[in-house]
Amino acid sequence: METTVYNPQKGRLETIDVQVTKENTTWFDNCAFAHDIHRITDIEGGLLISEYGYSYPCWIYDKSRADIDYSQQKALELRRLYE
Repeated sequence: METTVYNPQKGRLETIDVQVTKENTTWFDNCAFAHDIHRITDIEGGLLISEYGYSYPCWIYDKSRADIDYSQQKALELRRLYE
């Protein structure tokens, strides 16, 4: 599915093809606020970090869910590095 994502490495929005499946995605159900991390998805060459609200997912190169131990907190910290 085509998805618009924020690419902080390039500093712009891009449209990429993303397949979100149970094999490549970890969902977090304990979201209460707009900037809570709702899901992390492994995509080719990186990690897609999606927040609970209506913001664009953030695509981080050269990272994976395993690199951050499938952690919601570590995903939030990584996302903040690229704000």
